[in-house]
Amino acid sequence: MAKRVGFIGLGDIGWPMAVHVAKTYACTVWNRTQAKADAFAKAHAAAAVGGPGAVVAASDVVITCLPTSVEVLDVVKQADKAWREGQLLIDCTSGDPAGSTQVADFLRARGVGFADAPVSGGVGGAERGELTVMIGGTEEDAARAIDVVQCFAKKAEYVGPVGAGHAVKAVNQGLLAINIQAAGEGLAALVKLGVSGKKALEVINASSGRSNVTENLFPKRVTTRAWPRTFRLALLDKDVGIAVKILEDNGVPSDAIGTAKRAFSAAREALGEEADHVEFVKMIERSAGVEIV
Repeated sequence: MAKRVGFIGLGDIGWPMAVHVAKTYACTVWNRTQAKADAFAKAHAAAAVGGPGAVVAASDVVITCLPTSVEVLDVVKQADKAWREGQLLIDCTSGDPAGSTQVADFLRARGVGFADAPVSGGVGGAERGELTVMIGGTEEDAARAIDVVQCFAKKAEYVGPVGAGHAVKAVNQGLLAINIQAAGEGLAALVKLGVSGKKALEVINASSGRSNVTENLFPKRVTTRAWPRTFRLALLDKDVGIAVKILEDNGVPSDAIGTAKRAFSAAREALGEEADHVEFVKMIERSAGVEIV
């Protein structure tokens, strides 16, 4: 069992995940913004270091939680001389299968294991330690990864070889985007017909069209007009793009997810890089001339 765990990437979800890691293991952290790593170390009895190599040198297992697979490969290569045989990298980034393969091949040549382990559940799930983790890699590396991620996971599931975790996450995100778009369009039409958005959601959530979007996201954010930022629209747009590529690379039609990708890319351009993913609904409301309340 790992005794020392390093964490690279203290973003919106990475920070609360790392809090659970620091409660369970001797933890070393690094973030591109050094002040953030220093603040985390002070608050959670961890060690902050000056670069990826120092994290790797101090750890048995390293966890990355970064924007894309490009950044993961970059930090892995930055730490080139520090990797040693028997270590494990758990990549919790919402990355892409091809990027995972590159990272895994680089590490395998150094005797280091790899598991792609993206998470679902948002900031709230990370704070509660109730994330879903979908894990790709060899069965041995996945078992080692599951042992570690239990500290922030409600469900950790091995789904297949390297890249499979990222593939499952990307398809999940494609479905999320479709549900947001479809619910927004349908509810906007109902409001224009004189139906209360809240009442429509009550009925839908007792019917066959319900989803996490209608049961949780819309009642908590859209009809309340709260719009908290828990997951950026820009990141969902990135994830849906990965899903489209996975479908296209495997000769599968991408009509539904492709439509969502085009819509979310347009919303990202209109609303900016900091908008929350549920704010996509604002684009529908503007076009329809209604608010879903």
